[in-house]
Amino acid sequence: MLIIGIAGGTGSGKTTVARSVIDRLGPGKVTFISQDNYYKDHSHLSLAEREAINYDHPFAFDNELLIEHLKLLRTGQPAQAPVYDFTVHTRSTELTVELLPNNIVIIEGLHVLSDENLRALLDIKVFVDTDPDVRILRRVLRDIEERGRTIQSIHQQYLTTVKPMHEAFIEPSKKYADLIIPEGGQNEVGIQLLSVLTEKYLTGANWTGA
Repeated sequence: MLIIGIAGGTGSGKTTVARSVIDRLGPGKVTFISQDNYYKDHSHLSLAEREAINYDHPFAFDNELLIEHLKLLRTGQPAQAPVYDFTVHTRSTELTVELLPNNIVIIEGLHVLSDENLRALLDIKVFVDTDPDVRILRRVLRDIEERGRTIQSIHQQYLTTVKPMHEAFIEPSKKYADLIIPEGGQNEVGIQLLSVLTEKYLTGANWTGA
């Protein structure tokens, strides 16, 4: 099994890169995992308390569960990933996503490279590096359209947690990357390179091209 980790700041295009690689490889060949599904469960807190949590800090994620699931997949066993509801800041009590063992696993998320224990399970480490102005505009559109946020709440969250956490944790994690893809989904060459590396693994070819 080849596990690829794709990290990068909010709105950098991590998911687009992952989906582009999956599309190139073809259906059924890749198991996709979003780190967003592994936010810690705070259902015991009130909505106001949940809204006050710093969701951009590495500690916001239940990486122990994520690592447990990756280890299950490595041993050929399926796992049930939680589903996170961003509108109420808690996990769904009814839904899960079944993760099936596969030759290729791609996991994407803000802090995929920030956690040493998670990083140790990755065979290829990728960082999507996109201009901050582009990233914040993408986040504004996503949070309004998909998560029901107001522009005021997005602005406050960006200044108090998103930007500081990016500078403190996400940007420094770039040094662990094997491959840096500038401008995310717009970088066809970077996506093609990652796809070729993955295809070589699938076919058993030597990665050096020999």
